[in-house]
Order: sequence, then structure tokens, then C-alpha cells
Amino acid sequence: MKKKILYTLLLTSIIGYSQIKLITKNGKVTFEASVPAFEEVKAKNESVTCVLNTENGEIAALALTKGFRFKIALMEEHFNENYIESDKYPKATFKGKIENFDYTKVGATFKEYTIKGKLEMHGKTKDISIIAKLKKTEAGLEIDSNFLVNTDDFDIEIPSVVSKKVSKKVNVILDFLLK
Repeated sequence: MKKKILYTLLLTSIIGYSQIKLITKNGKVTFEASVPAFEEVKAKNESVTCVLNTENGEIAALALTKGFRFKIALMEEHFNENYIESDKYPKATFKGKIENFDYTKVGATFKEYTIKGKLEMHGKTKDISIIAKLKKTEAGLEIDSNFLVNTDDFDIEIPSVVSKKVSKKVNVILDFLLK
């Protein structure tokens, strides 16, 4: 009898603890730095890790820079070697907090939240504030966001040869399903 109670308490604590953090290892981050009338400059990384602490709204994400895929292989090569310098700066990270977050109040329809934190990329860190939409689904917690990042903030140089073809204002789209 004592063993059954002990196992029940242990199982309950494990299940309860597992609900504190939600995670994904296949989050999607898409960025676009296209300029009208020129070739599309767009890439997607579908193996971004994101962790959310449901008790306090703390959130962290990690994207390996070599994980971004372009339609054109030469663009991917230039991105990794000349722009983001993936060998020198292999990852981009975000650590922050969802303001006024209460997991029990997240419903089945999207609701907007402000997320504030630090984005680190290309050896530079910048405080950012973004708007994200959150909702619960049968599969987990969905987080979607769309925001701009300025390449100058992270000392990412765009060579003058292509400066008219690549925007310094990069549109970033997040699509995470945390379980």
C-alpha cells in the first residue's frame, strides 16, 4: 500500500512538473529581406527550439544560423559566409518574458501578448519588444508573431554591390507549437 501511494505521488509530481515547461524543437522562423522588383530574399528554419515556463511566462528560443534554407543555394552560401557569418556566430537566441501571462487564461482563440526580452545575434544583443498571438489547441500552445529586425542593430553588413536588392529591415515570422 505504501509503495502504491509513493508511486502515485511520484507520478503526480512528474506530471505536474512536466506541465510547467512547454517545448518545441521544430519551431519555424522565416525571415524576408526582399526589395520590390528584385529577387526574393527569404529563408526558413524549421528546427528552432523554444521553451516556455507556464508558471511565470519566461520564454527562450534558439535558432542555429546554418539551419536557414533559401530557395537559391548561392543566397544560402552568401548568408552563411558573408552576412550572418555562421561559423563565427552559429546561433541566434532570444530570452524574455511574456507580459501579464497567465497560462490558465489562454484560450482557443488567438489573444495578443507583448513579449519583451533580449535578442542575441551576430555577436550583438538588443532589447526588443514584440507582439505575439497565443492560443491553446488540442496539439499544444501555438505562438505566432511577425516583427521587424534592423540589420544595423546587429552589425550585419550588406555589401554595397547588393544594397539595393537586400532590405536592412528584415521581416521575421515566428510559428511555434509548444507541447
